[in-house]
Amino acid sequence: MTAIDRSGYIARDTAGSVRPVPCDAERIQTACRRVHEGTLSVDGCGPAAVAMVHLFESEAFMVVPDDASVREPAGQELDGIPAMLELADCAPISLRERVRSLIWLSGRVHSVPAALERELAVEITGDHPDARLLDVGHGHCLLRLHVDNAVIASATGAASVDAHTLSGAEPDPFWEYEGQWLSHLEADHRDLVDRLTLLFPDHLRDGRVRPLGLDRFGITFRVETPTADNDVRLSFDRPCTGVGDLSAALHDLVAHA
Repeated sequence: MTAIDRSGYIARDTAGSVRPVPCDAERIQTACRRVHEGTLSVDGCGPAAVAMVHLFESEAFMVVPDDASVREPAGQELDGIPAMLELADCAPISLRERVRSLIWLSGRVHSVPAALERELAVEITGDHPDARLLDVGHGHCLLRLHVDNAVIASATGAASVDAHTLSGAEPDPFWEYEGQWLSHLEADHRDLVDRLTLLFPDHLRDGRVRPLGLDRFGITFRVETPTADNDVRLSFDRPCTGVGDLSAALHDLVAHA
């Protein structure tokens, strides 16, 4: 088991060994790829429902309804208008508490010229496939948030990330597959989950164990008891770079158990 350092960069296992974990900027980049909805807030305008977010370096492109009240003022100001985007990263399976982290992106929001929206949506699809991009030009439009600062809050604490650091981070390579892997593990491989609980501290083995998160450095489980939720992270021996590595790393953990 590992305990995550509040810096979000390292963790220490029960033997005191340092284990890498995703940095805060990477966690934000990854979460933005996974979120299904968000809320854009601008002073003087009603909150706008955001259908999807594509974070490229420090620019967040959002799909919002055409009638969002923020659209008109965002197009009138050359330098954009101050705005904050709030997102919730939720576990892909049904848990008692599904929210894994909350993210706030603050900066200035701009409209995207109508003549460029469809072309930009197609370009985004190549890196971030999402069916909701098909709605651009059909009742929805694109807005761009130039991010000045980002904040992420989770069970391990809260952290602020500046735009430069955010620009240099990449999403976890398994962001697109995490939901499928965890759902498959939950539904079809309870035997593996039960084996992995042997690596947990004794006092956390009696609760209901559910897969919570997966990244290139390890896998996290949620232990639900009648009175509390506790998260347990199991680190891989080495970072995974491909699906084959990930499968081998999970089986290595089972072998250790």
